[in-house]
Amino acid sequence: MEQTSPNRQDFTNQIFHVRAGGHRLRVKTIEPHEASTAEDQTTLVFLHEGLGCIELWRDFPEVLCASTGCRGLVYERKGYGGSDILPGPWKEDYLIEESSVDLPELLKTCKIDDVILIGHSDGGTIALIMSALNGDMVRGVITEAAHIFVEDVTIASINKAVEAYEKDNLKDKLARYHKENTEMVFRRWADRWLSPEYRNWNVEEYLPGITCPLLAIQGEDDEYGTPAQVEGIASRVSGPVDTKLIPDCGHIPHFQARDTVLTEMTRFIKLLML
Repeated sequence: MEQTSPNRQDFTNQIFHVRAGGHRLRVKTIEPHEASTAEDQTTLVFLHEGLGCIELWRDFPEVLCASTGCRGLVYERKGYGGSDILPGPWKEDYLIEESSVDLPELLKTCKIDDVILIGHSDGGTIALIMSALNGDMVRGVITEAAHIFVEDVTIASINKAVEAYEKDNLKDKLARYHKENTEMVFRRWADRWLSPEYRNWNVEEYLPGITCPLLAIQGEDDEYGTPAQVEGIASRVSGPVDTKLIPDCGHIPHFQARDTVLTEMTRFIKLLML
């Protein structure tokens, strides 16, 4: 089924800052005009990847909200985009801290207690841990290219990204979104994942705590992870799980296989709303 972009008249966006986890975070809300006005309306919460921000999602959140009738919330984690600057390196447990402290506080501040988490890459990992620790507020989880452990292909591709940052135009591309903080954003991400102590990073212990429905999506040609990531997720969660490996698709399924991803996500979300 071909998906089209929604008209501007289909939804209302607001961008503002809120304080959560001790930091000022930049947030965008999406309100489809056909969404329910009930206070308990389910919200799709979009969690960006390791170098991401609100704008790098492009119009994907609006399209998905329009196709499901759900509200949406997209935010930038501390240290990214227009959120507070975060000097210094990432702690080894930075994804766990984001999942257990920052995201729950953000949702509480925004008075959201019924969510479907949609996370890409690092954001997918955050979605998994968040749902394991705060299952009472998570209706369902969708991951794209989530990591639960480090693989050789992950390290090799991050090394290639470092080379592209230093020699090609990757730095200029990222600077459009992270501006003067670009160097800090990139080095903090690359240095953490390439550090020797991070080679044993693993969050599989959290997966049995996930009891809500889960859709795990990954491109078969993902340059940052093999299908072992999806297989590991599916084999360890306690709730119902659906997996989707997309052929001829790399690390960004919602762009590289947009129509397939929108169809799969819309189907999954509508089943959750029954």
